[in-house]
Amino acid sequence: MLSSPAGGKSRVLIVDDSSFMRMAIRGILAKEPTLEVVGTAADGVEGVEKAMALKPDLITMDVEMPRMDGISALKQIMVKAPTKVLMVSTLTNEGAKATFEALDAGAIDYIPKNVTDSSEAQNIFRDELLKKVREATRSRFMRAPASAAIRVAAAPAAGPARVSKIHSKKITHVGIGASTGGPVALQEVISRIPMNFPYGIVVAIHMPKAFTGPYADRLNAKCSITVKEAVDGEPVRSGTILIAPGGMHTQVVRGAGGLVVKTAPTASYPQYVYIPSVDLLLASMADATAGSMLGVVLTGMGNDGFKGMQQLKQKGGVTIVQDEATSTIYGMPKACVDGGVADEILPLGQIGYEIGKFMG
Repeated sequence: MLSSPAGGKSRVLIVDDSSFMRMAIRGILAKEPTLEVVGTAADGVEGVEKAMALKPDLITMDVEMPRMDGISALKQIMVKAPTKVLMVSTLTNEGAKATFEALDAGAIDYIPKNVTDSSEAQNIFRDELLKKVREATRSRFMRAPASAAIRVAAAPAAGPARVSKIHSKKITHVGIGASTGGPVALQEVISRIPMNFPYGIVVAIHMPKAFTGPYADRLNAKCSITVKEAVDGEPVRSGTILIAPGGMHTQVVRGAGGLVVKTAPTASYPQYVYIPSVDLLLASMADATAGSMLGVVLTGMGNDGFKGMQQLKQKGGVTIVQDEATSTIYGMPKACVDGGVADEILPLGQIGYEIGKFMG
């Protein structure tokens, strides 16, 4: 594990083929007293060279660049000079696909790049950049890509079957929440859930609108169980994982034929800072199922999910949270642990396996 330097400033390298973006990112980060921009690079080749020479604590990496693209550069950096990397991604389907490939290759997180001239868009980018950089400096960093490291380290141990108090309870649905580190973590979890799993699963993961559809498609191609982006009014069915759409909030409510998805604009729920809100999803599912569900909170910054898990526990539901050792950011799971609403605290590679045990 590598972490940001104790005391001192975190040293940042900016890699982007746009001189405007290099200047914009440098200008934003220069105003942050805990950060120091130690260099810039105009393409992936230069980025790899400077990563090796400057040994920064953090790199912001554009995806599309001449000579060598950001993903190729990222893969080389992970071999030659392992460093925390934040991808700077366009808000398009292609940008989303490249971002998820980068996360699989070892990037810590991504920053959506909204390339418009509006001051509102620029302010959103500035706030998002600073938030993500701060998160990245606090995050855990594994030298190997996270998914590979976790698969080796956290497979269920051989020997007697693990006994857990949670499996004595009856569930009918599963709700999962995640944020920073979540795209890779969720893939790890659901890849271990059997395709004949009999309960509907709904997921809220903090992502922009353009990313959740491609992310669901990517998971669907990689996992045995069906995964799709949820749409308003859609039934929550067994054998299907629904990903809450980005840019809005998602609830699960009881309809005439069972549970259905209900989406709402963010303006309808201004009290929820994170979008889509894990708290809102889990609390609504707790109500709709009368507590007969499993709530799962994975890696992420902040405490989104705690209030939803609290409501679920009050209704008699069961809960699992990811442990600190395998969390990129332990904020969301820690809030649940500290608040006393975590029935089980498990390493990432164990969680999907434990979810699958509810089939009995």
